[in-house]
Amino acid sequence: MLTVTGSFDDGATYTVQITGRADRPVIGSHRAAALVELHQGETVSLSPTGPMTAVAGDDEASVLAVLREYTNVLEESGRVPRQSRVPGD
Repeated sequence: MLTVTGSFDDGATYTVQITGRADRPVIGSHRAAALVELHQGETVSLSPTGPMTAVAGDDEASVLAVLREYTNVLEESGRVPRQSRVPGD
């Protein structure tokens, strides 16, 4: 499981674990969980240069991409998330 520590724009910090489960993509912060839920189905870039993919709770890479895009990720530890399913691959 990947553990991510970061902060929101208002300075509040969080530490979550990305679970890879559609019903509960992150655990450890209600606010981070709500952020991921808010962006479900939207397109997010997996890296600064792409590729783009839809955010899905069971897609660890897209959940991490949401946290990177909308918060200040300070640290990532644990196993690297499995690669996202990119359309056309």
